[in-house]
Formats: sequence, structure tokens, C-alpha cells
Amino acid sequence: MFIYLLIPFLFAGEAPSSEKKNSVREEIAQLAVEKGIPNAFIISSFESEKIKIYSVIPERFSRPYEKKTWEEYKKIFVKKSRIEKGVQFYNNQKNDLNKVADSYGVEPFLILSILGVESNYGSHHKQFTVFNSLYTQIAVMPKRARWAKKEMVEFLAYCYKDSIPPHSVYGSYAGAFGYGQFIPSSFNNYAVDFDKDGIRRAYEWLDVMASIANYLVKNGYPANDYSNSEKVYKAVYAYNHSDNYVKAVLALRDELQKKVESEINDQF
Repeated sequence: MFIYLLIPFLFAGEAPSSEKKNSVREEIAQLAVEKGIPNAFIISSFESEKIKIYSVIPERFSRPYEKKTWEEYKKIFVKKSRIEKGVQFYNNQKNDLNKVADSYGVEPFLILSILGVESNYGSHHKQFTVFNSLYTQIAVMPKRARWAKKEMVEFLAYCYKDSIPPHSVYGSYAGAFGYGQFIPSSFNNYAVDFDKDGIRRAYEWLDVMASIANYLVKNGYPANDYSNSEKVYKAVYAYNHSDNYVKAVLALRDELQKKVESEINDQF
């Protein structure tokens, strides 16, 4: 997953040439068709005038937040405003959050903390369309192109299956989307339809919280054994391969739990 703090929609993009559009489309067309996506859907997705290449995306990859020192990183994510907002979110969503936590055997405050770090509880979750984020990586970032092609195919498969216009979904500079900031392959593999409405939704809290819990458990989280700190650490690390990220999630978890329990005790 990928975290970010920039304000959305401030960046100018450059429309690629028809030759570039065709080149990128041809690079992923075979893989997409093999995954069951009709060629007509692929062609229409790449004919859109909404396709842009953003020079700021390679710049962001060159200076990720995970490369900051721990003290710098901690000041961004484990701070008073994020703790207070998390407590407010918990008070509003505690029934659903605890329902999900009980179902998967995952600490509710860990799910809450990941939501806080990934999208500030839903406040920061979009900058560019997922299509354009991945397209830019394919078109102008050779070292990321192979990964981005695979994720573009996964994204198109998701859009085709759920009848979602490919240029309507917004996410991070890296192509992650939703309140839980899943990359397309992770969403396809781990997202959960917890409310049983037939669709796995990236912007509905029950589905989002359950998808995070499911991801953690499928990546080694010790269900119903919160004391196994080593396995908890490894499961969170699977979510984002950064020690700073894991330390921030765990530190925010502890602060959120402490604050909520303090407020409960003050009521008695």
C-alpha cells in the first residue's frame, strides 16, 4: 500500500501522442485478453482523452515518505490531530469495526490505525486516476514499467468485472486506491464483500475494514493472538514493506487504544 499527503488535483498532466497510447495498449493487450478482458474494452479504455502523463509521479517515487527518518515519519503520522480524528472515527464506526475485528480475530485498533496512516480515515485517498498513475509508470518509468503493466491488467480486470468506468477511479501516485489504499492486484486478491451486497467496495467502511483484516490474516497475522508481536509486525510489514510504516502503524494503534480507553474510564 502507498501513503501520501498531497492535496489532490493540483498537478498538470501531458496528453500522450496517439503513437504512445497505441504502444502502451499493445504492451498490455495480450495479458489483458488472457485474463478474460475483451479487446473492445481495452481499446475503449485507451482511446479516452482523459489519459495523461504526470511528471510529478516519477518525482514522488524518487522521494517516498518511507525514506524519511523515523522521527520525521513519526511526526507526520503519530500526531495529536490524527489521534483525535481516529478516536472520533472509532466512536462513529465502533460497532462495525468491532464486528469486523471479531469476525477475523484482528485487533480493532490495528485496523483503525492502518486506516489512519493510509488515508487519514478516508480524508486523503485520491490524487490521480488509477489508470493515469499506472499509465505514467508504464510510459516513462522503465524500472517500474513491468510492475505497472501487471497492475494495469489487474485494474482493468476489476473495472470490467464490476462495470466500473476505468477513468473514474482515483488513487495515489503509485496506483493504490480506496480508503485502505490497495494496489489493484491486492484488491482483487484480498478485498472482501463483508456486507454481502455482491460487490467488494473500496469506499464502503464495512468492506474496507474487512478487506484490511483479511489482508493481515492472509499474510500471517496471528488471529485472536494479539500478544504475538513478531507475527503482528510481519503482517503489517506485508501491507507496506517499510519498517517506518510498521512502527508508525503500531505506535498510532497504541495511542488510539490508550485514548479511547481513557475516555471510557472518564465516563465512570
